[in-house]
Amino acid sequence: MARVCRSVVPSAVEDVFAWHARPGAITRLTPPWQPVRVGAEAGSLRDGTAKLVLPGGVPWVAAHEADGYRPPHQFVDRLACPVLRWRHTHRFDAAGPGRTEVTDHVDTPVPEAFLRSMFAYRHRQLAADLAAHRRYRHDSLTVAVTGASGLVGTALTALLTTGGHQVVRLVRRPAEIPGERTWQPDAPAADLLAGVDAVVHLAGAPVAGRFDDRHRRAVGDSRIEPTRALAELAARTDGGPKVFVSASAVGYYGPDRGDELLSEESERGQGFLADVVTDWELATEPAPAAGLRVVRVRTGLVLSPRGGLLRLQYPLFAAGLGGPLGAGRQWMPWIGLDDLADVYLRALTDSVLSGPVNAVSPEPVRNAEYTRTLGTVLKRPTLLKVPSIGPRLLLGQDGARELAFAGQRVEPRRLTAAGHEFRHPRLADALGHLLGTAGDLIESAAGEPV
Repeated sequence: MARVCRSVVPSAVEDVFAWHARPGAITRLTPPWQPVRVGAEAGSLRDGTAKLVLPGGVPWVAAHEADGYRPPHQFVDRLACPVLRWRHTHRFDAAGPGRTEVTDHVDTPVPEAFLRSMFAYRHRQLAADLAAHRRYRHDSLTVAVTGASGLVGTALTALLTTGGHQVVRLVRRPAEIPGERTWQPDAPAADLLAGVDAVVHLAGAPVAGRFDDRHRRAVGDSRIEPTRALAELAARTDGGPKVFVSASAVGYYGPDRGDELLSEESERGQGFLADVVTDWELATEPAPAAGLRVVRVRTGLVLSPRGGLLRLQYPLFAAGLGGPLGAGRQWMPWIGLDDLADVYLRALTDSVLSGPVNAVSPEPVRNAEYTRTLGTVLKRPTLLKVPSIGPRLLLGQDGARELAFAGQRVEPRRLTAAGHEFRHPRLADALGHLLGTAGDLIESAAGEPV
């Protein structure tokens, strides 16, 4: 049985087809709420093979058909599985100057209800990514990325490569494939950044955990000195990077500033995370001292069902077991994963942006409102309040204060002043997109339905 999904995106046919043909497209199009990961990308839309990995390691292998390859208007893939029919025709047809009608035609017995949210997500994602690349258009960059396999790194590297940029993944193991270089955080090789235009530094030990001495050392040691060594290397590499973008965090402002509105000009706060983030940002100083443009991305709570807070909450809230933390009055400076990737893309390509940049939604919410919104998106009750003793037992007194009950009313003042466009400034829209409940129609922000 045929299943069809159509929308119109404001991009030329050639650009839409080229986006699909570049590395990272399948990663950008895979819905984050589905229990599947990308095992391998197809090397060619003409006759390559892509592999997705289902729960339990079960492979989903899709082979592209040479007979259906008609650039820039069509490519076809077929599932290599004897028990499930799946033939997917991707069509791209001109719908006026600079506009393309995108059609997904799938011949499969899979129920339409299962496919509807998936293809709505794919069309929204395609249109939003193309729009981001138009806004931050730049000659092809070669970008070295640490932490490329993490939650943010995976999204960002795929966004970069689908935009025509080259990514060099800096890995702490022996390099195994083209595009990887071995990075020793304490003593990076002298030629590590040779031929690189920009650096994105994301690596660091997870902050979540019980705040004992061992955890504190891991958080600080994985950030401060490795950042300094990388910034010093970038500064002294002849013909090397001109831009250094480093992850940072809103923990800079301290765990509890009440209702104070916090911008990039606000004073630093108190506490362990404020101390670490301050030293982390200072560790980038060798780069601007050598004339590099440096952006420090102070990130809030990153929302994705593939990692972070939402990954932990999703199964609980889906089962109707969610609720506010304590009184629920603490502010939550959140940002959707794709919006965060856009901030990094802008940091790389916008020559005006420098210094600390708050990567948060322009509409922060209190924990109680966040809880209600997540419950509404999932159509589940949120009546089970989480007592304050729970996070304290799990994280320790300091960990609970700086993580679970931290409240920062942070605003993205520099991004707002620069006219930055967020894909999902409202929490309900961000959660609906990330969790597959945003509706069946392709919304106007992501393209026009046919």
